[in-house]
This record gives sequence, structure tokens and C-alpha cells, in this order.
Amino acid sequence: MKISLICIGKTDAGYLRAGISEYSQRISRYLSFEIIDIPELKNVSSYSGSQIKEKEAEILMKKWPAAAFTVLLDEHGKEFRSVEFAGFLQGRMNMGIKHLVFIIGGSYGFSEEVIKKSDYQLSLSKMTFSHQLVRLLFTEQLYRSMTILRNEPYHNE
Repeated sequence: MKISLICIGKTDAGYLRAGISEYSQRISRYLSFEIIDIPELKNVSSYSGSQIKEKEAEILMKKWPAAAFTVLLDEHGKEFRSVEFAGFLQGRMNMGIKHLVFIIGGSYGFSEEVIKKSDYQLSLSKMTFSHQLVRLLFTEQLYRSMTILRNEPYHNE
């Protein structure tokens, strides 16, 4: 299975980039993994939050991989414990899904069009995190899930 993480914006902080890189390398031992960055919109100070979501949706629709199972990382999505998330991934593998795509939206969230087009919504927490930090949290959880599925000694329960 191939997993892609599509992100709006970039990660500026070096310590976050280092952590994301570390977990991305670890993940690549188990499956094909890529991060696709979509640049933040420029000159949006006069736009409303809904206008920004619509413009981001236009860009996302162009990057949306065909025939992929798509999961939005969204505060309104389903929450999992780490073992449950590993089970979610295993379930998609068992279904024969070849490409699993996770999307981190912009600071205003996702447009209705993007939500309707997605296959699933997942929340990492009831708390709000910066979009840069979400990348690190997600890559760590993806790596943790791979070790859980392989019964490797990273996750303790």
C-alpha cells in the first residue's frame, strides 16, 4: 500500500521538520510514503474563512489522487486510540486499497465539497494543534501503527 499525506502550507520550524523526516524514513521501511505540500494561499487578508476554504478546495481537487481512499484529518472526525488506528489501517490493507491519502487542511478547515468527496474523517484529538505540529503527530502515529501491526516493541500497552 502507498500512503500519501497532503498538507496545505509548509513546515517552517526546523525541529518539526527533523521529526517529520525521522518518522517518514521509519515509515518507508514498511510501505511507500510521501508528503505532498500545497503552498498556502497568498494575499488572503480580504477573504473570509469560507472563501479561503473554497480556494483551497480548488487546489486540493487538482491534487486529489484518482482511485485513492481519502481521509481528512479534521477536528470533527472519529478519534482512535493508537491500536484502533492500526486496526483501521489494517482494515484498509485487507480491503485491497492500493493508495491511502490523508489530508491536512488549512487553518479554516475543509469546504463542504472536500468533505463530501472524502471517504472518511479522522481526528487526532479533541484539542486543536497547529497544522505544522499535526504533521509530526500524524507521522509518529503512522509509524507507531506500523510497529503495532508488526508486533514490534515501540508501542507499550
